[in-house]
Amino acid sequence: MKAHDGMYIGGRWRPAGTSDTIAVINPADERVIAEVPAGGAADVDAAVRAARAALPGWAATPPGARGAFLGALHDAMVDREEEFARTLVAELGAPARFAARVQTRAPIAALATYAELAATHPFEERVANSTVLLEPVGVVAAITPWNYPVSMIVSKVAPALAAGCTIVLKPAEDTPLTALLFAECVDAAGLPAGVVNVVTGYGHVAGQALAEHEGVDHISFTGSTAVGRKIGALAGGAIKSVSLELGGKSANVILPSADLPRAVAAGVGHVMANSGQTCYAWTRMLVHSDRYEEAVELARRDLSGYAVGDPAAAGTRVGPVVSAKQRERVRGYIAKGVEEGARLVAGGTEAPHATGYFVAPTLFADVTSDMTIAQEEIFGPVLSVLRYEDEEDAVRIANDTVYGLHGGVWADTEEEAVAFARRMDTGRVDINGGDFNTLAPFGGYKQSGVGREMGTYGLHEYLQTKSLQL
Repeated sequence: MKAHDGMYIGGRWRPAGTSDTIAVINPADERVIAEVPAGGAADVDAAVRAARAALPGWAATPPGARGAFLGALHDAMVDREEEFARTLVAELGAPARFAARVQTRAPIAALATYAELAATHPFEERVANSTVLLEPVGVVAAITPWNYPVSMIVSKVAPALAAGCTIVLKPAEDTPLTALLFAECVDAAGLPAGVVNVVTGYGHVAGQALAEHEGVDHISFTGSTAVGRKIGALAGGAIKSVSLELGGKSANVILPSADLPRAVAAGVGHVMANSGQTCYAWTRMLVHSDRYEEAVELARRDLSGYAVGDPAAAGTRVGPVVSAKQRERVRGYIAKGVEEGARLVAGGTEAPHATGYFVAPTLFADVTSDMTIAQEEIFGPVLSVLRYEDEEDAVRIANDTVYGLHGGVWADTEEEAVAFARRMDTGRVDINGGDFNTLAPFGGYKQSGVGREMGTYGLHEYLQTKSLQL
């Protein structure tokens, strides 16, 4: 990737309006690997103006042609797939195999589905004597997190472009390099100037300026519930639409009839992936009291197979967390779990390596629903095992958080698992380890957010309706 000391605005790289920079740190060795501009309000204003100027032309572009541009963007990203993966290893600390397969290849494949959707989706329909038109909502502020940088960019930018919107993208300050690489792909794909703009900067400066800008019509944010609450308030005050994908504290419910070793192994893998930095990770494993100790022992054994170390090394399964701040946050939760009486089965607060932002994969047993580690989002490689007595107790515990993003249910039959899943207050549930589906809606209940991403459901977040009475 080229070194950029500016922003991608209006189809070109232009100097930032400030000399301030953000140091990008490799979380595995704590070395500075790059510096990017810490953009401010002036940079955001220039980007929004460019997006607004490009909006009429892009909105008027036929959907099939918009799909062709998305196809070209897909091809440009495929050409640099290995570079995306290497960048994710360096700036996020994602293990190399995970960075290539999940963090890179999966979102690029999802982009291809939006290229097809743009060309095939019905943007108008007849309803009795009316024609209903689906039109772009306008200029979109896309504010993305650090944990899945490429995935979150694609899940916002692709449907917005398919809908005919123009975009200002503000990536997380911890992982800006993938966003700049994405901007290079946008440029290579030949998208019209101003359709996609990228501004790097801190959330409390550039992110806030973008959310507050009067030229933005829709805010799409993925991140913490605390920040999402502020963005929702800003949007409400300005009467503009918003989609928020926020925190999670997902339950993995293992019913008595389930294949316990398989369910436990999948549950451990779900939490350890991406060093636990996944909003939809099954951080609470619910097991019937009759099989509880067996499940805890299985989890302990499975956890021992997750090697922690250099994310670029072939055998590493758990890399560092993204930053020193995140490492201390996770350690604080582990200490809180011990303090509140949970049984520490594996891991703990001791660092597995002297250098780097590493956290030991940690397993807690004897966790009760009132404990902090069972209620708050930790965002690290920490798994809690909770005990339930019967199905009603399991439903109560599964729903006993302010979140409702994701869940898992395991049972001997699909019918039994589905019946339980219908009682869960959550936006998505995997049945017996069902595969992640990028065409199905993703989003949460309660404080896990509003709106949906992926597939046609994600597309509709960027559309507004107009009816013509004939």
